[in-house]
Amino acid sequence: MDSKLINMLEQFKNKKILVVGDIMLDKYIWGEVSRISPEAPVQVVKVEKESYAPGGAANVANNVAALNGTTYMIGIVGNDNANEILISELKNRGINTDGILEDKNKPTIQKVRVIGKGQQLLRFDYEKKGYLDEGMERKILDFVVKRIQNIDAIIISDYAKGVITKNLAEKLIKLANEKKKIIIVDPKPKHKDFYKNATLITPNNHEACEMLNVEEENEESVIKVGKKILEELNAPLIITRGEKGMAVFEKNGEITNIPTKAKEVYDIIGAGDTVVATLALALASNATLKEAATLANYAAGITVGKVGTSTVAVEEIKKAMEDE
Repeated sequence: MDSKLINMLEQFKNKKILVVGDIMLDKYIWGEVSRISPEAPVQVVKVEKESYAPGGAANVANNVAALNGTTYMIGIVGNDNANEILISELKNRGINTDGILEDKNKPTIQKVRVIGKGQQLLRFDYEKKGYLDEGMERKILDFVVKRIQNIDAIIISDYAKGVITKNLAEKLIKLANEKKKIIIVDPKPKHKDFYKNATLITPNNHEACEMLNVEEENEESVIKVGKKILEELNAPLIITRGEKGMAVFEKNGEITNIPTKAKEVYDIIGAGDTVVATLALALASNATLKEAATLANYAAGITVGKVGTSTVAVEEIKKAMEDE
């Protein structure tokens, strides 16, 4: 087991990470499925319990907190009951919610998943798309400006639901670079041009190909795509590739492939959130890009083995490294 990586995991404690992005509330309806409805050819779910978890950018913050980081969440919620549940879920996990603003023109984004026999059967989405207005944008930027001296890294968690505008992303990256702070982007392809000069960009393979309008996938195309995005955005890249692991593209031209650590894949929900949270904490703990990617790869391998929106603890990563 690599003692240097273990030491980095210990340094995650109390690293201060500011997460900006599209906050969601994930609701799960768990039930038993044993028959087909007499009304229509659909399964009947006998509901046994309901549960909630932070979703979207809030799941990134949740992952940072689960890995012992100190987390500040910044984003938008609606004036509704889901807002209250989400804020409560975040506070229960020790996440600072002072940067969460209420927008009366939008609902709190919700994803409701129906789970039967450990499988997702159906999902309902509650959302109203549209970019932030200038007033909200300014409030978010002001919040970051006030706190940037006392944080170790910023994560932009972009789900293309409206919080991450071109102006906001560019100003956040400029501010982070001026203050010599790490800024990592979990991107959406249609916003590719928002992310120039970030410390790191973390698309999955599908997103990376979509950014350049190329078809997926073979080893050669992944390398071409990664090199091209790095060149266009002047930012290092880690492309997550599911069962094929990760490809790390550094500014010096070095490319490293890291094989997956997943033993069994039950659910990929939130795996990207786990990756970006681990990367931010690792880089804030002075890891190299390859070391950070190695730790994130272990974390991703654990989270895909769980059902639903989930997090990973430092002890789980240590155990996975010991077991190898």
